[in-house]
Amino acid sequence: MVSFRFASPALLLLLAGCVSGPDHVPPEMPLPAKFKEGGTKSDGDVALATWWTAYRDARLTSLVGQGLNENLSIQQSLERINAAASNVTVAGAGSLPSLVVGADHTVSGSMGERRTSVGATNTTTGTASVSWLLDLFGQYRRSKESAQASLDAAYSTADVAKLTYIQDLVNSYIDLRYYQERIALSKANLKSRQETYELTKFQLDAGAASRLDVVQAEGLVQSTQAEIPGLETNARVSAHHIATLLGKPAGSMVDELLRGSTQPIFRGGIKSGVPADLIRNRPDIRVAERNLAAATADIGVAISQLYPTITLSGAISPSYVRPVGANGGLTTWSFGPTLTLPIFDGGRLRANVDIAKSTAKTQYLAWKQTVLEAVEEVENALSAVRRDAQTVESLRAQVKTTQETLDLSTASYKDGASSLLDVLDAQRQVSLAQASLAAAVQQMAKDYVSLNIAIGGGYTPDGKPTVAPPKAS
Repeated sequence: MVSFRFASPALLLLLAGCVSGPDHVPPEMPLPAKFKEGGTKSDGDVALATWWTAYRDARLTSLVGQGLNENLSIQQSLERINAAASNVTVAGAGSLPSLVVGADHTVSGSMGERRTSVGATNTTTGTASVSWLLDLFGQYRRSKESAQASLDAAYSTADVAKLTYIQDLVNSYIDLRYYQERIALSKANLKSRQETYELTKFQLDAGAASRLDVVQAEGLVQSTQAEIPGLETNARVSAHHIATLLGKPAGSMVDELLRGSTQPIFRGGIKSGVPADLIRNRPDIRVAERNLAAATADIGVAISQLYPTITLSGAISPSYVRPVGANGGLTTWSFGPTLTLPIFDGGRLRANVDIAKSTAKTQYLAWKQTVLEAVEEVENALSAVRRDAQTVESLRAQVKTTQETLDLSTASYKDGASSLLDVLDAQRQVSLAQASLAAAVQQMAKDYVSLNIAIGGGYTPDGKPTVAPPKAS
């Protein structure tokens, strides 16, 4: 027969290995072998891909690298990692013994006519108390597991912030160059329409044009002049937003950014990888998976609270008393276990388990939805990118055709073979075609951004993993 003296430690060791609740298993879901308009080759890890360099714009490349270190949203997400890391320590501390020590010293005496001694009594007391809640059913181990999963999610959330920043910055830069292109086109069209206006006034003086022709030509000049200020405002708004993304005052970079180049056009291949890559490469999917892991661990925490808890506690309190002419000391101590057993709680603890299970189910559905939305985003971006070039090519041909029509109409008008309305209509068609082409080039550049963001590319272009900034001392 095994004595209780030796069986008790063995029983405690056995119970210490028990962990309540289910273990987290990474979720899976069936995905197609390829995107509808993609290939069958995996991209691998695209976190290092500097896809924005395909625009071959040195200024844009410099801005992206600068903002990854300066963007305030990214810095906030990095600071949240510090808080999540501290939560891991807090969650695990409950399963460790705690020791609290203290000391005090008092001086006492008496006053009055009947006192029998003179002097004071010095009393020095110390206390030390220790407690240890035995984590028999894994409550604190599950709590620490949940906190660790939340820490992992915080790291991936920082990567999400980086992708959001890159997308916002590159799109804002594309917008800036688009508005600059529109301004240049409007100024060129204004010059052409002013020439037509002057020609029409000359022909009015020569009797070859009517006052109506002059008014119509003047109206076209005025409408062109009116659109330029709005375009200039939009260009400055884009420059202001870029400065804000880089953590600078809005107006600090306007002059620098307005000294720009032409509209960005990416030069290079289109890579989408395969749907299975998204689970590894998309940080938002990793966040959803880690949230599911945390919620699964919380089920174990809730279940463990249904069972008894045992706390070992003890205290020792020595004291030393030194009155006048004598001295002495006394030490008190205590030690013993405390058993807590939940019996009647109105169903609260069981309800907490149901809540934890429902939360975990919700997180699984959120993970599944995130994966499906990621696949949709890639499919949409692929569809757009593969057709944008066709649109741009057609609009380039349209611009060329409308410009030729304008040249012929102007020459015919000068010879008196056609009316001014033909010239004005041709000028409008040129303006519309040029604006449409600029917008198509803008959209093509943005669709390339959307594709690369959708596959989760480029949030650690320098190869350095996401790390939290050092805490302020």
